[in-house]
Amino acid sequence: MPAPKSPRAPDASRLDRLVAEARRSADLREQDYRERALKIYPWICGRCAREFTRDKLRELTVHHRDHNHDNNPPDGSNWELLCLYCHDNEHQRQLELACRGDGGQKTAPATHQPFAALAGLLKKGD
Repeated sequence: MPAPKSPRAPDASRLDRLVAEARRSADLREQDYRERALKIYPWICGRCAREFTRDKLRELTVHHRDHNHDNNPPDGSNWELLCLYCHDNEHQRQLELACRGDGGQKTAPATHQPFAALAGLLKKGD
């Protein structure tokens, strides 16, 4: 004879449904801004300038500059495409900066703009 269920035992199927729904929601949100970012920006890492083809596109991530994944403006101004390695490095830098607090010397934000002269180079090719 099976032991009776405890009244406080979690309903595993309900929990599984909630987790699955949360994952689907996150995947849909990610696909939405990821697809838009891939249409707006060239498939190049904004830090190391590594170029990506469709075969390796899964290694290119969308980084939110303000670290708010719900801030997805239609013009993509809060996004930059980073390879997995540069994306991890960026988040590690942010963690280290947060751990340092106000006592450490603040590093200047990155000012490198790899696509700054792109418009001029494209006009030369015409």
